[in-house]
Amino acid sequence: MTTSPRESAEGRETAPPVQGHPQRWLILGVISLAQLTVVLDNTVLNVAIPSLTDELGAATSDIQWMINAYSLVQSGLLLTAGSAADRYGRKKMLATGLALFGIGSLAAGLADTTGQLIAARAGMGVGGALLLTTTLAVVMQIFAPAEHAKAIGVWSAVSALGFAGGPLVGGFVLDHFWWGAIFLINLPVVALGLVAVVTLVPESKNRQGDRPDLMGAVLSTIGMAALVYAIISGPEHGWASGRVLATAAVAVGVLALFAHWESRVPYPMLDLTFFRDQRFTGAVAGLVLITFGMGGALFLLTQHLQFVLGYGPLEAGLRTAPLALTVVLLNFSGVAAKWLARLGTPVAVLLSMVLMAAGLVAIATLTGQGYAGTLLGLLLIGVGCALGNPAMAHALMSAIPPAKAGVGAGVNGTLAEFGNGLGVAVLGAVLTSRFAALTPVAATSLPAALASAEGEGERGRVLDAFSSGVGSSQSVGAVAVLLGGVLAAVLLRRAERADSGVVSA
Repeated sequence: MTTSPRESAEGRETAPPVQGHPQRWLILGVISLAQLTVVLDNTVLNVAIPSLTDELGAATSDIQWMINAYSLVQSGLLLTAGSAADRYGRKKMLATGLALFGIGSLAAGLADTTGQLIAARAGMGVGGALLLTTTLAVVMQIFAPAEHAKAIGVWSAVSALGFAGGPLVGGFVLDHFWWGAIFLINLPVVALGLVAVVTLVPESKNRQGDRPDLMGAVLSTIGMAALVYAIISGPEHGWASGRVLATAAVAVGVLALFAHWESRVPYPMLDLTFFRDQRFTGAVAGLVLITFGMGGALFLLTQHLQFVLGYGPLEAGLRTAPLALTVVLLNFSGVAAKWLARLGTPVAVLLSMVLMAAGLVAIATLTGQGYAGTLLGLLLIGVGCALGNPAMAHALMSAIPPAKAGVGAGVNGTLAEFGNGLGVAVLGAVLTSRFAALTPVAATSLPAALASAEGEGERGRVLDAFSSGVGSSQSVGAVAVLLGGVLAAVLLRRAERADSGVVSA
């Protein structure tokens, strides 16, 4: 009988102790605070765009690179960062990530030109990649297996809090300080995190001493960065444009070469045999489709709140906050972990996806009745996220040997970035197509259509067309989430049955 990746000698070397680290909850609190700053910086810059345009004279292309430099570098390096953490030590890489993130934040806060700010954001992306992978890997090391679900729930809740809190924090800081303060507020958190990591976090790494897979690191970084850039550029430049097609071709070619290389090298950065494990593939399928549906749907919802319902950025952020607050409440209280233990992973994943799909349908069909319909949808999505995200992260991490925990965290982060970007691109394309077909004026964007509309009646029809496009896109997202739940639940159930068969044999 062949040995699964979880049973290999590699996977035996850093299994967490039965009782866990004595200061595990304090460590989790500190690394979660560091992770929160990384997630916040994915969205906090959006509210500073008017200030950057005025004070730095930033053009539209400059603004795009200020935002994208961070996400491109971070997503491109996630697998490499996770592999480095396994190879050289998760504590070392966590401290290095904090230091790089702090230096990048300082440089961003003091930047005088758009070029300096773009470079600083790229440097922050390097630190962010190390932090996102090592925080989850450390969680898997310091907690006993019985506490993994609850600890990962807290880790997931912090991400949800950061997603919702970015615009709120940015708006508050900009009301009282200049734009650079949105980066400088990271420095006290970085300093606290460095002290805590040095004094509290135990070191752990792959004691097998795998040789570094430098070629795999280069190929994965180029391939993922190119893929994410193609997804980001598609809506702006057109999916059939030379820039997008060329970048997508580079991404596909390099990632295919990466897969070929990883299948032949003695010490691969990403062991492709993981994909033979149905628990791993189930978690992968669910994670991609849930982030596809959720990322795109929430992106569209913020536009609907601002363009159609007339809320400002801060008001729109406040009205989407119930989703994140629901996730935080259910995971911090341990309720979600209890449900997961009672239902089992396959049923929990399926239930979570059904709830999220129902929430998206509620938003798509009830937004015409005011904020009450949106609130119902957000609460349903929040309950689903609180249950589903930790369940899938736990399934993915448990399918990977403890020695490869950093790579597992890198896979988790990479899939989330990919699904989110793809969801924004595809559902945004559905919105654009539907809106162009229904709007009474010749325009592909809502602001341009409103500017061309004559009279209040035509403006109302333009807004109705946009609302219909948002509803259609939300429905597509709901179908994607539901399909992800069914597929993930089936594969996870099969993996459980296979494991029970091995045990009974």
